[in-house]
Order: sequence, then structure tokens, then C-alpha cells
Amino acid sequence: MYSTTDENGIINNFPKEPKMYLAEKPSSAQKRNYALQGIAAGLLLTAVVWISLAVS
Repeated sequence: MYSTTDENGIINNFPKEPKMYLAEKPSSAQKRNYALQGIAAGLLLTAVVWISLAVS
């Protein structure tokens, strides 16, 4: 851990920074899975809205 001390004697600690890396593009299978998850989320949201309207 990296520490500094100012003119009043107050210590300030800094954490170690993590290594940076670039993200990779999703594969076609991952893209398909994301699309399916989006469709499932949309259907779930639609069902919740219709159920709440039917109950009220």
C-alpha cells in the first residue's frame, strides 16, 4: 500500500491499482445468449405488468 504524509503529519493511504486489460468482443454464441436473455426479460416484464393490471 502506498502512503503519503502531508505537512500536518496526516497519513493518506492509497490502494494498489489493478492491472488494466482490454475487453474482448463477444462471440456469436454469447450475442445469441444475450438476445435470448433480453427476450426472456421482456416477456417476464410484460407478464408482470399484465398480472398487476388484472389484479388491480
